[in-house]
Amino acid sequence: ERLGFFFWETGATLRKNENMITASGERAGDILKSGRLFTDEELLSVVKSELEKLPRDQGIVFEGIPRRVGQAEFVLQLLESLGKKRVATIFLELPKEESIQRLLLRTKKEGRADDTREAIERRLADYEANTVPMLEFLKQHTRFFTIDGRPSIEDIAQETNATLGLI
Repeated sequence: ERLGFFFWETGATLRKNENMITASGERAGDILKSGRLFTDEELLSVVKSELEKLPRDQGIVFEGIPRRVGQAEFVLQLLESLGKKRVATIFLELPKEESIQRLLLRTKKEGRADDTREAIERRLADYEANTVPMLEFLKQHTRFFTIDGRPSIEDIAQETNATLGLI
């Protein structure tokens, strides 16, 4: 908000468009409720459609994408085609068990159908197999910053702002 950037929150955007039919012919809401991740083709078509609606001079903050190398390549190429050449990655690092506990707590608070322990374990296995290599790709192609995700939201925000030179 402070910078006037568009905030792309993948899960919220997909939930907002739950009746959208994806490239595979499935309803987005059905995929979300199953707890499985969208394929690259399903997700990237939504990303492209939504980002092309933004003013070219507006900055973007992504949350929840990219998660795989192919997605990272697509997003970086799309950003470049939109005239956005300065890209930074902020990686909030969190131990696996703490991630699980936070997601289970979110389930209780929000009643999310996609946050069962089994679904969380599947997503974390996907993270290890696909997101960790994508992070290595982003380390090579963007300004990359790692921030400890364990402190309070306020402390993380302060560290992020300091890291990016915003305070």
